[in-house]
Amino acid sequence: MVQKRKKPPVTKIDAPVPPKRRGRPRAYQPDVALGKALDLFRKDGFAATSLDDLSAATGMNRPSLYGAFGDKRELYIKSYRRYRDDARAAMANIFRDELPIRQRLGRIYAVALDIYLSGEAGPRGCFTVMTAASEAVADPDIRALVLEGLTEMDKAFAACFRRAREKGELSNSADPAVLAQLASATIHTIAIRARAQTPRAELEAIVNGAIDVMVGA
Repeated sequence: MVQKRKKPPVTKIDAPVPPKRRGRPRAYQPDVALGKALDLFRKDGFAATSLDDLSAATGMNRPSLYGAFGDKRELYIKSYRRYRDDARAAMANIFRDELPIRQRLGRIYAVALDIYLSGEAGPRGCFTVMTAASEAVADPDIRALVLEGLTEMDKAFAACFRRAREKGELSNSADPAVLAQLASATIHTIAIRARAQTPRAELEAIVNGAIDVMVGA
């Protein structure tokens, strides 16, 4: 009896396997993560904010934090730049629009108070005054950013007072540069008092008194 030969089994050709991706895709939004870091630095400052704190706040582990933002100092500086950009954007139209000087100053300080009194855990004040100024003592890069911010604020206020003088709202003897420094000093004062949880009504009274001094009662 002749035995039939069995046909060899047909082997299936596997589909080509796509190459594995290297590394993990980003599971975070950089802008959101930077905002979380900014909130933490504003609340606790540089020294009191640990990498573990930043990791918990942003939802990113340490390697991811380093990969996205650099070390803690670099993240602090990027947070400070973000704070300044946000504050500048919030006040840009007020400085640019043609308004009576008293109304312009009132609106600038109202926006500043909105910023300084914000915070889920309580008023956070101003990043520049409350934390960056302290770090500026030992860090030349942060010091340069602080001085740049202060100068920018003085120049913006000086331009406001210069326009007001040209329109006859201020006397010809009014010095826009001196008035600008007084206006900036008022910003710093309400920032510190806001962090100390001074009620908004009291801060507004300080602002109104300062405006009376600068432009006349």
